[in-house]
Amino acid sequence: MFTTRPELAGTFGMVASTHWLASAAGMATLEAGGNAFDAAVAAGLTLQVVEPHLNGPGGEVPILFARSPRAASGAGEPVVLSGQGTAPAGATIEAYNHLGLDLVPGTGLLAATVPGAMGAWLTLLRDHGTLPLDAVLRFAIEYAEHGHPLLPRVAATVASVSAHFRSHWPTSAATWLAADGAVPTAGRLFRNPVLASTYRRLLDAARGPSREAQIDAALTAWYQGFVAEAIDEFSRSAVMDDSGRAHSGFLTGADLAGWRPTYEPPVTLDWRGWTLAKAGPWSQGPALLQALAMLDGVPAAGPGAGYASGTADANLVHVSAEAVKLAMADREAWYGDTAEAPVDDLLLPDYTAQRRALIGDRASTELRPGSPGGRPPRLPRFVTETSGRERPSGRALAGVGEPTVDTRGTTRGDTVHVDVVDRWGNIVSATPSGGWLQSSPTIPSLGFALGTRAQMFWLEPGLPNSLAPGKRPRTTLTPSLALRGGVPTMAFGTPGGDQQEQWQLCFWLAHTLGGLDLQAAIDAPAWHTTSFPSSFYPREMTPGELVVESRLGEDVIAELRRRGHQVSVSDAWSLGRMSAVSIDPETGVLRAGANPRGMQGYAVGR
Repeated sequence: MFTTRPELAGTFGMVASTHWLASAAGMATLEAGGNAFDAAVAAGLTLQVVEPHLNGPGGEVPILFARSPRAASGAGEPVVLSGQGTAPAGATIEAYNHLGLDLVPGTGLLAATVPGAMGAWLTLLRDHGTLPLDAVLRFAIEYAEHGHPLLPRVAATVASVSAHFRSHWPTSAATWLAADGAVPTAGRLFRNPVLASTYRRLLDAARGPSREAQIDAALTAWYQGFVAEAIDEFSRSAVMDDSGRAHSGFLTGADLAGWRPTYEPPVTLDWRGWTLAKAGPWSQGPALLQALAMLDGVPAAGPGAGYASGTADANLVHVSAEAVKLAMADREAWYGDTAEAPVDDLLLPDYTAQRRALIGDRASTELRPGSPGGRPPRLPRFVTETSGRERPSGRALAGVGEPTVDTRGTTRGDTVHVDVVDRWGNIVSATPSGGWLQSSPTIPSLGFALGTRAQMFWLEPGLPNSLAPGKRPRTTLTPSLALRGGVPTMAFGTPGGDQQEQWQLCFWLAHTLGGLDLQAAIDAPAWHTTSFPSSFYPREMTPGELVVESRLGEDVIAELRRRGHQVSVSDAWSLGRMSAVSIDPETGVLRAGANPRGMQGYAVGR
């Protein structure tokens, strides 16, 4: 864990992310005089290049941030910038039904939403950064043009879908395979010159009398210019998806032209002297708040409990897993991009007490949504009819937040993460995702793939997360921002699909209950449950399953099994890819920590 004080000469800030090159890009931006927003954009754009199996320019990003308490306006107020794109105008439930589909495929063009990541990064830079676009985009251009050491997981992902690329997605084969069809080698420099050219064309378009006008011109080029035109043309092609048939997409240039990212207030929870801020119910963010609210009245999660030995005990793991099951059941029944989502009622003390009372001594295997405000819950028919369907044998669990990918590109996990805090107290948490190289064919003139987030919609009318044009899918992406005494203090998050809130809960409990510092809390043994429907195609669940790192210990694991959990023991260092940064509101001391799992997360600062 890195620690420094802003009053020391040469102090700039802290950056923590899921890849060392992104953290280095962010730190270099701080050292060049940029603020936390500049650094976050530089790191985020770099992540598009160096972790292309987990995010890309065709994906999305929710960003949670707060300006310095000393800022002239908006001081210390947490804000959400939603870079989650919406469903195309032609993407109706009837259109998918006409194709004979009961779920949106997890790969191909039918699952594309408007690519929101670039719009959000450019908007953050324009409104809150200080540097011009070329100063933050130069790292991504350099690594795409001149190469970066290819991660083993990228090479393995390409290998897993190489036959599919050769047979069905020739544009992806041209980008990711050698001329003889060979898979790229881990550790060797990999170049994506077409993507570098796309970034350079964006810079060429960024003309104007001011920094802000130049960034606006880049936004126009992306959403109304050459990028939108290329996406519109490519989406008309029929490509194979994991329905087993070839389909063209619904996304058009008009969909891109009509979309821009939005600023929104976060959902918050006051918890034992902290205020935790999350994105709204179009994300799964409120689920962490619900789980924490339930745990606030449980003795096993009381002050001083749970970490007597420095590692979570069986009582704490049990009650946290049960609270998560209840929160995720509510997610399935109530969350979505709709004004009717009853997020305030879901966090009311009376409702929380009703949910807390359902936490018993034995592990539950049921999906039990509640009735906030007396409303009867409604689960998707697909869930009620298949709620006991387990993961097919032989399909591996997602580990370290990386995607589990089958031979057709179906992906069950996702995502990267970056946190930044600067010497002035500006703080950013962002979880970019989508546009995975393995899940949609590469657009040949742009060098990147579209996202597949629409797979999280339901094709059943009348649900909070039912598909509708212009609507955001209820995403798994969920950065976090914590305040202490009303002052923004800590930013954190992790990749991991449906596990994101759960691994953040492990971190939060270790830090706040266990008293562990940022790095020790990240290092602490993690766990998660899969006893609720997956957000990813084909939407399976495993009732009663609890996945734990072996470092929890044999005694804890045995006690969890005695309580009825179907415990799957994962490798000692396999769950989560947390990162975090913080600033002490009293002393100004800056800290950061990054994940050792997978040996590529990196925290840096001075």
